[in-house]
Amino acid sequence: MTTWTKYLENCNLCPRACGVNRLAGQAGFCGAVGAQAEVAKTMIHHWEEPCISGTDPDRGSGTVFFAHCTLRCVYCQNQAISGRVLDTSKAPNVGKMDVRTLAQAFLDLQQQGAHNINLVTPTHYLPMIVPAVSLARQQGLCLPIVYNTGGYETKEAVRLLSGTVDIYLCDIKYWTAQTAKAYSLAPNYTDTAWDALDAMVQQVGPCVFGEDGMLLRGVVVRHLVLPGRGYAARKILHRLFQRYGNDIVYSIMNQYTPLANNPGIQAFPELLAPLPQAEYEEVADFAAGLGLEHAYVQEGEAISESFIPLW
Repeated sequence: MTTWTKYLENCNLCPRACGVNRLAGQAGFCGAVGAQAEVAKTMIHHWEEPCISGTDPDRGSGTVFFAHCTLRCVYCQNQAISGRVLDTSKAPNVGKMDVRTLAQAFLDLQQQGAHNINLVTPTHYLPMIVPAVSLARQQGLCLPIVYNTGGYETKEAVRLLSGTVDIYLCDIKYWTAQTAKAYSLAPNYTDTAWDALDAMVQQVGPCVFGEDGMLLRGVVVRHLVLPGRGYAARKILHRLFQRYGNDIVYSIMNQYTPLANNPGIQAFPELLAPLPQAEYEEVADFAAGLGLEHAYVQEGEAISESFIPLW
């Protein structure tokens, strides 16, 4: 843990570069403090992409949901655990894990039959995650490590993950800085996310699949199509294909869920209604025309609130 102290004493792990001393109890934008990771839930998760979760009902992705977030998306489905201050009335079971406890959690998920270890919203706990993965591997962990991120990363953070992460499961959320500022309080999101994605693809290379179709190494890029943002979705997909071709997996998501009680969302009436199916189909048809070899589209309507985990 000693070699990682500097990242907690002057925290610049995400693009916000708050510079706070988390070891002294100072909290930056995300709200994380101290030398332990706050974990909301560990579970075998069945609802990721098929190459991540698989199709075996007895297995799934070994998911670790971390508390706090470097973004502040007004439509976030995980508001109870993602804010600077946790909503303990809705997330009473958030617990702190040191490196050894986190390593044991990874091993427990492996024992339960997980296909991989899936780290959700991990950026601000990178100094705990990297040594925990190393320790778990020394103790028998042999699963791919999935870094499940909203895309708001620095190239330096990606560099620090070299040798630890096998699969990046990364969002590209927005086409313009204006939208990123309005919806996630991150005006520098677009340039930053594309630079970080370049670093991810360069680091892990083209996708490698096992004989069972599970992803062993590579990058999955997700884009959640937002209401009224079909044009932006098409621009993002076109740019992704121009840059990476079929070296990555594409995941085009329609599961936008209006959450009228989320702080700030009332300022955006367009987000208070579900994604029109016709708008999503236009995006899916555009993607099909690009000639994507590895791509997921979703059928049916947006996921309801009943699919949001109980913390």
